[in-house]
Amino acid sequence: MKKLALHWKIIIGMILGIIFGFIMNSVGGKGFVSDWIAPFGTIFINLLKLIAVPLILASLIKGISDLKDISKIKTMGLRTIGIYITTTLVAIIIGLSIVNTIKPGDGMPQDTIEKIKLKYENDAGVSDKLTKASAQKDAGPLQALVDIFPSNIFQALGNAKMLQVIFFALFVGISLLLIPEKKAKPLVNFFDSLNEVVMKMVDLIMLFAPYAVFALMANVIIAFDDTEILLKLLNYALCVVGGLILMIGFYLILVKVYTKKSPMWFLKEISPAQLLAFSTSSSAATLPVTMERVEEHLGVDKEVSGFVLPVGATVNMDGTSLYQGIAAVFIMQVIWPEGLTFTNQLVIIATALLASIGSAAVPSAGMVMLVIVLESIGFPAELLPIGLALIFAVDRPLDMCRTVVNVTGDATVSMMVAKSLGKLHDPKPKEWDDNYEKVK
Repeated sequence: MKKLALHWKIIIGMILGIIFGFIMNSVGGKGFVSDWIAPFGTIFINLLKLIAVPLILASLIKGISDLKDISKIKTMGLRTIGIYITTTLVAIIIGLSIVNTIKPGDGMPQDTIEKIKLKYENDAGVSDKLTKASAQKDAGPLQALVDIFPSNIFQALGNAKMLQVIFFALFVGISLLLIPEKKAKPLVNFFDSLNEVVMKMVDLIMLFAPYAVFALMANVIIAFDDTEILLKLLNYALCVVGGLILMIGFYLILVKVYTKKSPMWFLKEISPAQLLAFSTSSSAATLPVTMERVEEHLGVDKEVSGFVLPVGATVNMDGTSLYQGIAAVFIMQVIWPEGLTFTNQLVIIATALLASIGSAAVPSAGMVMLVIVLESIGFPAELLPIGLALIFAVDRPLDMCRTVVNVTGDATVSMMVAKSLGKLHDPKPKEWDDNYEKVK
């Protein structure tokens, strides 16, 4: 009997988790889900985060050392950043086009605005986003550049500072190229072996994925306790989701036209990473699975995926940028219509592009960057808590959706860069038990 594909197992776990969450909501079982179900989802995310840093370190050092040519690193870096900036601009333009056409904020009843304001304006989550945005805004103009260079690599590894880990891996990889091959070989072999071990860990962790997704989705569902407000914000949410779907379509066009691969094949092979991105709302937590799918199932060489994907998880936030454009204009349509000028929307495009580069790959980071986007156009400071309150109720489900787009964009760009460098080959998927018969 043919085994059920992993993505179908995850989908089944997701659906059952949603149903279970609704049942627990209706019978007052929120405490049971929080205490006895949600921890399994947390364990799964922790395991993925556990292997993310060693995977980046091993795959990137081994990949760079295999290039044998320093000029190829420059070529790969410039192409990666160039494509990421282009897709982010496309995402922002799609978002602004949709929100200006549909105008979801026009005509929202005043009583609904007041109800949302009372419920969320003083919410701890809203206050936390405003505090984080203030701290980020107060940093110097070159702070993002300074943050790339670690003063202590062990702190960078321990705190999962992705850009610092990438810099260190590039530094080590380039240094290995500049010493005699005979002396470099032992260290290269070590990182090659470490990469194989960590990729096998991904396979083992993914055996638990359907059950973890069940726990994660059940925990998400019990958080929604005001369906009336959710329905009032449906037009806004549909604008965001519609824009994200269009962005996925744009990626599929790139896959078809540039890499000459089937879009349906691409979606099938990357779907486990997409489903985990939806469940975890974190590009960073999904990164090990994204790397495994891109390398083994899409056929991208590890020297490309090891660079493009970690960089993408940090700086490529197409879904987040699209959301920021829609959310900023929606908030203005509701409470600050006089700010809806063409100049302000150009500023939104520029600021959302820069904000996406600085946005952390963690749940709800997009809302922190949204504050910076709003402040860049002179949005009244006293209205900021109300603006965030307007969209806070639906932020988590939309965050789940936009993380799917972020991960899909990373996979698409990795294929495009690999194709341009001649590093895209026939996939060679591995299973967790490939070597099991020899050791059992």
